Amino acid sequence: AYHGRILILNRSSAKESTGHGSPMPLLVHGGPGHAGGGEEMGGMRGILHYMQRTAIQGNPTDITVVTNQYQVGGAQTETPVHPFKKYFDDLAVGETLITAKHTVSEADIHNFANVSGDNFYAHMDETALEGTPFTRRVAHGYFVLSKAAGLFVDAKKGPVLLNYGLDECRFTKPVYPGMTIGVKLTVREKIEQESDPSREGVAAIPRGIVKWLVDVYDETGETVAIATILTMVRKRE
Repeated sequence: AYHGRILILNRSSAKESTGHGSPMPLLVHGGPGHAGGGEEMGGMRGILHYMQRTAIQGNPTDITVVTNQYQVGGAQTETPVHPFKKYFDDLAVGETLITAKHTVSEADIHNFANVSGDNFYAHMDETALEGTPFTRRVAHGYFVLSKAAGLFVDAKKGPVLLNYGLDECRFTKPVYPGMTIGVKLTVREKIEQESDPSREGVAAIPRGIVKWLVDVYDETGETVAIATILTMVRKRE
């Protein structure tokens, strides 16, 4: 109950395993004086203090199964049915859609700037790039994410009720005109929500929240943007 680390060791993780590691971080030694508030932080008190959390070490696929949350690098399962056509109950953590691809153009950058009003110099003025990380006009990060949505969304009405938000987003590599992007969309986590038939609107609908890992990659296979988005998905009645 007080162990700070769980090691899942099997043939898939043994080659990279260095052992279970230390079961606890360095203890804080306050001593009996004022610095420690009159308490010693060593011994069992220190152990119990630092072992309020448990680390799980192992292969990403195994950790996905244990935690029921997809871990980057874990096994991904492609299915013939688009995940947006599936009810909350039928989606599985690790289920992945690999989309068609899109080659980014100068027109994409211009059109997105016009629609969004984002005319930041790195997108619009190639003469102003000296001293920046960019070698050419670069696509807007939010264009890349928006285009990713255009690639993975199934447009017809189905179990997906709405976009619930964005948890994390990083733009990890510049996207220039002429580069081709695609998306891997993976079910990262499913969160149950309670419904109440006596209420109106969304609260009355049987539903849950699905977190999706959005991995946008270029023609070399390198990730250019990664995000976690959330959708509200209807359950079976």
